[in-house]
Amino acid sequence: MRLLPLTAALLVASLGLSACQTTAPAAADAPVAAPVVAAAGVPADDNLNAVLWIQRSAEYNAITTSVYRAAAARLDAALADPDWDALVPAERANPARGLPPAVIVDVDETVLDNSPYQARLVVDGLSYNEVTWDSWVRERKATAVPGVVEFAKAAEARGVTILYITNRAEHLGEDTLANLRAVGLPVKDPSVFLGLGTFVEGCEDNGSEKRCRRELAGRNYRVLMQFGDQLGDFAEILANTPEGREALRAEHAAWFGQRWWVLPNPTYGSWEPAVFNNDWRQPEADRRRAKREALRLER
Repeated sequence: MRLLPLTAALLVASLGLSACQTTAPAAADAPVAAPVVAAAGVPADDNLNAVLWIQRSAEYNAITTSVYRAAAARLDAALADPDWDALVPAERANPARGLPPAVIVDVDETVLDNSPYQARLVVDGLSYNEVTWDSWVRERKATAVPGVVEFAKAAEARGVTILYITNRAEHLGEDTLANLRAVGLPVKDPSVFLGLGTFVEGCEDNGSEKRCRRELAGRNYRVLMQFGDQLGDFAEILANTPEGREALRAEHAAWFGQRWWVLPNPTYGSWEPAVFNNDWRQPEADRRRAKREALRLER
């Protein structure tokens, strides 16, 4: 899930706003502001291991395949229960019973793998920005997250519509849908793309929040399941702090692995700014200091 700025001054912010940060980490025994330089003279990067794990580990493929396979096994039970709904009550404005079934999926790092874009940032020593991101999306080269195509086909065969609620901006809709089709994911029609900026009558989202778009989906569909790589893909995060995020997870703990399905994404997310007060205006060294201080040492 690519999350976008609240203001021009903030590259990313709270309530589901985040971006990949490719900054130089500090050595454990050195001042936080001091960069670590690799043997080859290339500055170390916070995202190197994360991106490498997604691209090269067998474990990543095994995890995502397991998630989608387990979800597919629960489709029939969800369909058979007329009161089964994956929207929290606060985000459902009308009864779900009797509506056609749908599944809500986030796009980035949930159904499409953008790790080549992240890898470019690591290799080039850059950080996320909207210009390079838009350019990547227009290449239409993202591949399918392992397991998702098989799940989507199983859902489609059962008459379930796949809805793509994404923080890719509306102007990227055509390229996104083309990329989804190219990797074998079903696209019923252009209306299934609910990008950032989608107008929802009577509802206004805060920045990149998805609450209104989920409500819009619920007006027309009974939502069997939701898939995402961020908590904000499932319900509104009222306070993007470690405590606020944990409270949301705990409140809906029984829904994970049943109605809500989480995909792994260690490269970026709103979990990161939660530990430095969601303030991307801070100097890089200060943000990294806050992240180091958030580590649990227990010694």
